[in-house]
Amino acid sequence: MPNWSCTITTSFTNIIRKMDLVLFGIQGSGKGTLGKLISDRYGFTVFETGGELRKLAAEDSDLGRKIKSILEAGQLVTKEVVMEIIADFMKKLPSGSKILFDGIPRSLEQAISFEEMMSQNGRSFLGILIDVPREEAYRRLTTRRMCKSCKAIYPSNYDKNSCEKCGGELYTRTDDNPEAIKARIDTFFAETTPVIEKLQKEGKIITMDGSKDIQTCRDIIFKIIDENFKD
Repeated sequence: MPNWSCTITTSFTNIIRKMDLVLFGIQGSGKGTLGKLISDRYGFTVFETGGELRKLAAEDSDLGRKIKSILEAGQLVTKEVVMEIIADFMKKLPSGSKILFDGIPRSLEQAISFEEMMSQNGRSFLGILIDVPREEAYRRLTTRRMCKSCKAIYPSNYDKNSCEKCGGELYTRTDDNPEAIKARIDTFFAETTPVIEKLQKEGKIITMDGSKDIQTCRDIIFKIIDENFKD
C-alpha cells in the first residue's frame, strides 16, 4: 500500500487558495492527534462537534440555551442544529480564518447540508481520510490510555503510568470496552463510509495510510497539505 494516494482532480487543485480541511478517520486512526499537529503548524481553527456543543451549552445565548436543553433532556442533536452550530462557529471567526473540521460530516444527510452551507458561505474544502484497517483500529482502541488531566492519549507501548506532558494519571476510558468499540467502528463504516465515497467521486478527498507510526503519519499529512493548500 502506498503512503498516500491522491484522488483530487487537477481542476480542483488549481483553484485552491484559502480552503478549509475536513479530517476523516475511524476511531483510533490518530485523527485527533494529527488534527492538533496540523492546527499548530498551519494555523487552522479546529471545529469538533462535541467540543462546540459543550462550549455553547455554557453560553447565555439563544443557541446556547437551545443546546443546553437538548443535552439535559438526553436527546440527540439534529442535523439542523448541527448546521446551526457550524454557522455560528463560522460567524465568530476572524476574516480569513481556515477551519479544520474534525468528524463532521458523519452521514450522507449531514454531508449534503454541509456542502450546501460551505457553498453559501463562499468556502471550499478538501477532505483527508486517515485510512486504518478495522482490526488495527480495534487494537489501538482496546489498548490505549488517556490522561485524566490534559486528555492526551497514549498507545499500548507507552509503559509509564503518568502523562509526559502534564504528569497526570493515565486511565482506560469506560467507553473503550470491546462492545462499545465495536459499535463505534460499525457506525463509522455504516454511516461515514458513504460520505467518503461521495467525496471521492467529487474529487474532494485524499486518502493516506494511517497505519504507520504517528511521526510517519505526521510527515505524510504535512506533505499532503503542503502540496495541496496554497496561500
